Amino acid sequence: MAGVPDPAASRAVLIGSAGYRHLAALPSVECNVKDLAAELCDATIWGLPEQHCTQVLDPQHPAEVLDPVNRAGEEATDTLLVYYAGHGMRDAATADLYLALQGSREHVGYTAVAYQHLRAALRDSSARRKVVVLDCCFSGRAASTLAGEEDALAAQAAIEGAYVLTASPRDAVALSPYGERHTAFTGELLTILRHGIHDGPELLDLDTLCRAVEARLRSKNRPLPQHAQEMGMGRLRLVRNRARAVRGTPAGPVLAADIRSAMVVAGLGLARTLRAAGRTRDALPVLRLALQERAPDGEGDPLAVQLELSDMLEETGQTREAMEVLEQAFQQVHRFYGPEAVQVCRRLASLLQESGNHIQACEVLEHALDLLQDGSRALP
Repeated sequence: MAGVPDPAASRAVLIGSAGYRHLAALPSVECNVKDLAAELCDATIWGLPEQHCTQVLDPQHPAEVLDPVNRAGEEATDTLLVYYAGHGMRDAATADLYLALQGSREHVGYTAVAYQHLRAALRDSSARRKVVVLDCCFSGRAASTLAGEEDALAAQAAIEGAYVLTASPRDAVALSPYGERHTAFTGELLTILRHGIHDGPELLDLDTLCRAVEARLRSKNRPLPQHAQEMGMGRLRLVRNRARAVRGTPAGPVLAADIRSAMVVAGLGLARTLRAAGRTRDALPVLRLALQERAPDGEGDPLAVQLELSDMLEETGQTREAMEVLEQAFQQVHRFYGPEAVQVCRRLASLLQESGNHIQACEVLEHALDLLQDGSRALP
């Protein structure tokens, strides 16, 4: 592998269950999710675009966990990372692993998310590589722990073609130490992402990250992580080593495509901020400039920018220009399937119908149906 996974073709879903009605609260979990998202989106670490990193905090229903994973799994073609922090549970009858929700009750699996359903969503993903990080144990015991009984968690959680990293070994708790910002496991993982590994390689693979986290936890006499992997996934170089940058060495191969992708993301964010402040007309040239920064090899999918630009043009009464932007986007979506591509088709069909072009609107909607069918066939 020449570098870290392609941020434009990768997705992350970070799930944190911090507040509960029947289990002990875990306030540090919210910090886990927010801080981990910030590190994964940092261009010196991975550079995942913010719109490719979904945060799910305090889900109340299984769909709030599984729907984002399914969407990310459909969109990702390179790497899909799913992280869960919160109480882990075992159903009293089946001993299967469950991930707790706000209303979950101890030993009552149907009040939580069955891990087998999450595993199925990951298995069905179009991503070539999957990474699962579970900062939990099987059942909650007290406010200061993600309590529960571990029984070969990594083996039970295994997914074909995936790397599964769990917070603690058999018969140990995954700590959420009182007064600390993060849980014990995620805190050490964040420290390594932020500061890197001295004398380590420029790119850190999953096995190296796991060993480094284990060493830091061992030095503090805290529960040790375990992992399971398929197809040599431990060699996947996931992030850049910040320690190399500290010594004046580049943190990794930041390519022109990475810079352009970052500019597109920054432009989109600035335009949305201007729009929220009532300065839509000022946002339009920012979005047009962001479109020009598309990488020459086609990286840096511009669909999100084109959708935002067309929406703002329509908002300012420039319907013809909005339609032209969507028509340009429509010429590209034959290479894609996913929510943004379908949204382009729906928006364009709506404008065409409003302008009286009913036949063209029908043709565009038919193409949207073809995209959805192609997407279903592409899933393994």
